[in-house]
Amino acid sequence: MKMPLISKFFQSRAGPKNNFLGSTYNFFFGGTTSGKTVNERTAMQTTAVYACVRILAETIVSLPLHLYRYTDNGKEKAVEQNLY
Repeated sequence: MKMPLISKFFQSRAGPKNNFLGSTYNFFFGGTTSGKTVNERTAMQTTAVYACVRILAETIVSLPLHLYRYTDNGKEKAVEQNLY
């Protein structure tokens, strides 16, 4: 009687699963040839993808962000503002 309960702990998780409510990307582009699900969460668990996203995010954060205000002559930098 207890064999089915114990055998559930040792089932293989390597096989592909048919997910009816899968990702939108799977609907438009299809699945992968390996049968593994690739989405935002599983991709970020890969070290190379995480490193690339981190480098891109750090680069974007380092770019200057200027504050502008509209005047009659167009727009100009609002250097007198505290946020600038």
